[in-house]
Amino acid sequence: MHAPALDRSFWKLFAASATATCADGVVKVSLPLLAASLTTSPVLISGLTAFAFLPWLLFGLPGGALADRVDRRRAMSVVNVVRAVLLGGLVVLIATGTGGVAVLYAAAFALGICQVVYDSADRAILPQVVGRRGLEKANSWLTVEETVGKDFVGPPLGAALFGWFRAAPFLGPAIGFAVAAVLVLAVPGRFRADRTEPATLRADIREGVSWLWRHPVLRSLTIYSGLIAALMSMGTSLTVLYALDTLALSPSLYGLLFAAMGVGGLAGSALVGPLTARLGRPRASTLAVAIAPVMSVLLGTVTQVWAAVVWFSGVAVGVTMWNVLSMSLRQAMIPAGLLGRVLGAHRVVLWGGIPLGALLGGVLAGMIGVPAVFTVSGLAQLGVVVLVHRLVHRHRRLIEESFAR
Repeated sequence: MHAPALDRSFWKLFAASATATCADGVVKVSLPLLAASLTTSPVLISGLTAFAFLPWLLFGLPGGALADRVDRRRAMSVVNVVRAVLLGGLVVLIATGTGGVAVLYAAAFALGICQVVYDSADRAILPQVVGRRGLEKANSWLTVEETVGKDFVGPPLGAALFGWFRAAPFLGPAIGFAVAAVLVLAVPGRFRADRTEPATLRADIREGVSWLWRHPVLRSLTIYSGLIAALMSMGTSLTVLYALDTLALSPSLYGLLFAAMGVGGLAGSALVGPLTARLGRPRASTLAVAIAPVMSVLLGTVTQVWAAVVWFSGVAVGVTMWNVLSMSLRQAMIPAGLLGRVLGAHRVVLWGGIPLGALLGGVLAGMIGVPAVFTVSGLAQLGVVVLVHRLVHRHRRLIEESFAR
């Protein structure tokens, strides 16, 4: 049965999300480049990733609960305004020569807090806009715009602007987030979760965590996904050093490496629907989650730019397919009134381990070199892939029934 067509409400949400994603893509490449211009320490470079994801460990639960207590559309708008103000302040600090590594850490942490609230509301609002049967189609489109914004448009633009003037890559995103704050308000409707009775924030958090812990599929899926994310961050937190040192790319060409990954992301978005229809969700999930670890192992064995581009593209194929399938599954299984809280609890585990993985990758890089970290990361991830395979095949009937409601 074909998924229903996506209406104008979704496309308005899509436009707002695409604008914010392009801004985020510029910042994603510019912060590590600025850090690499200030220090060559692998630990300090990977620490930037750690600080960016640390808010998920600290504030993921209240952030998810907040998404179930407020109008999700308004929350997304307010967060975009805050991000615009933060980046405007960073522009001033960089332009005046007062932006050191400590300032970058503070900026990454503050933007990470914003990301917690924004993502919790963004993912929770989608089923209200498109319904459960439209989730995979809508998530595929959103993944396409994320790939284009964070890989094709943002990074090359950010790298080019960085080569011109260090503060320039942060001014454009400040304006972009301000525009996205206005665009998201154009989505019509009421997006506050239906609640039978008021409850305290603590009670909301406890309910979300309890629901997730009792679920036979999502509990284990959350743990396995968290392990994969932490292990993957060992290598990805060092991507800038891999590009500049191992591949000997210039800062401007570093952005093009993300464009190559964008090709893989778009391929993954195009493939996930047909493969799911042909193989079924359990088999497609196993295939998707296994691709990136294999590509990571291969990345540790090459120093040629062309080979690295191919393997990075392969990583993006797998990550994109897995993100679409796993997010759609969670959105289909979690009740609408609990979606923000449960996704918040999920992401505490999913992204809470990334700071530790990033720091571990930095330490290992100092001992065995940056390329070898990618190989170690990929081999460890493959062990978790076996557990994911067993899980989705054991519960394949429940998974398929969740999308038929």
